[in-house]
Amino acid sequence: MTNHVVLFEPEIPENTGNIARTCAGTDTVLHLIEPLGFKLNDKSMKRSGLDYWDHVKLIKHDSLQDFLETLPEDAEMYLISKFSSIKHTDPDYTDPNKDYYFVFGKETTGLPETFMRQHFDHNLRIPMSDNIRSFNLANSVAIVLFEALRQQDFPHMETSHHYENDKLKDDYNRPGRYHRNI
Repeated sequence: MTNHVVLFEPEIPENTGNIARTCAGTDTVLHLIEPLGFKLNDKSMKRSGLDYWDHVKLIKHDSLQDFLETLPEDAEMYLISKFSSIKHTDPDYTDPNKDYYFVFGKETTGLPETFMRQHFDHNLRIPMSDNIRSFNLANSVAIVLFEALRQQDFPHMETSHHYENDKLKDDYNRPGRYHRNI
């Protein structure tokens, strides 16, 4: 089972850099569908991804059709859209024999309507109030991806780690150190 984040014609380099960092930290494959609204060596995108670019599994596609032709037959593809009525928490993402592809549209116009209609039953929505039109793309990716990872019990990810100066585990900061009688 592998998770994939697919960005259709992303426009804002900082969003893509942030998403790349999330993909590196979650062992998720990142797909970029051309045309991009920036160059891959954009300084803002590189800075957003910090020094994690070596850990990003990046695949570029010339078009949406090119991407679709690479999908394995048994892949589960979900389109993230504010127009759907199916919550992103509703599907089951736990089949170990499937790869999960989460497709996100460009920041200004989303995904093409005809594409969304062709995959009507696989459009998902992140619940939100009517105070806004949409969430930030990088935040949306994290919300959907971490729901899938939660259902999958965070495969290949540390759920605990001990740091040399761990604020919660070392003797210096144990509860009781600052105990006062009040």
